[in-house]
Amino acid sequence: MDLYVSESGVAMEIQLAEPWPTTVAEAVAVQRRLRHRVRAGDDAGSPVRTVAGVDVAYAADSDRLAAAVVVLDHTTLDVLETSTVVTTAEFPYEPGLFAFRELPTLVTALRGLRTVPDLIVCDGHGLAHPRRFGLACHLGILADVPTFGVAKNVHVGEFVPPASQRGATSPLTVGGEVVGAAVRTRSRVKPVFVSVGHRISLDTACAHTLTLSTHYRLPETTRHADHLSREVLAGRISPTVAG
Repeated sequence: MDLYVSESGVAMEIQLAEPWPTTVAEAVAVQRRLRHRVRAGDDAGSPVRTVAGVDVAYAADSDRLAAAVVVLDHTTLDVLETSTVVTTAEFPYEPGLFAFRELPTLVTALRGLRTVPDLIVCDGHGLAHPRRFGLACHLGILADVPTFGVAKNVHVGEFVPPASQRGATSPLTVGGEVVGAAVRTRSRVKPVFVSVGHRISLDTACAHTLTLSTHYRLPETTRHADHLSREVLAGRISPTVAG
C-alpha cells in the first residue's frame, strides 16, 4: 500500500494551541470552547485504507510517559508504520483532563509518521466525557482526521448490557443523551465502550471497532499501540522520535 506523504516530508502537520494549558481551570475552558467544533457525522470521502492506533504508557514511579502510534492496513491489519516518543508529562493527573497530559507527546509521535492515516482510534473516550470532549475529540480536532475512542471502562453514562453475542450493541447515555455505545466484540466477553471523536458517526465507529477486533476484546490498533508504548517506556525498544 502506498503511503500518503506530504511535499514537506512530514505527513501529520499538527499544531498544539499556544499557550498550552497548565492549570485545571485553563484546560476545562479549552474543552468547553472547542467541544462545539466536533462533527459527529460521517465525512463523504474515500474508503478507509489506513487506520492508526494511539496509546500512552506511564511510568509507575515518575512523570515519564511513552506515546506510540501504529498505522495498520485497514483490510489486512498488517502494521505499515510506527512512531514512538518518550518524554515527561507536564500537566497534572486529573480525571477528565488526560488529554492535556497525553496530547503533547501523542502529537510529537504523529508528526513522526510518513503516513497520513484515514482514521485514528484512541484508547479512551470521545463524546462519552463529562464535558463531551474527551481525548478522541481533542485529537480529532487537532489532526482534522476522523477519530473515535474505544475504552475498556465507562467514564460517564449508563447502559444496559448488550446481548451476549459478538456484534451486539446498546446505547451509552447520560440523562437520555446518547454519548456512545457498549459493543460486544467477542461473544460472552465484557463489552468495550465506543464514542465519537470527530468527523465520524457512532454507527460507523462501532462498525470499525468490530472490523478491527478480530480475535480479542480490544481492537488491533489499541493492542499494537499499547504493547509498543510499554516496550518503549521500559527501554526494550528505542523511540523513533526525540522527545
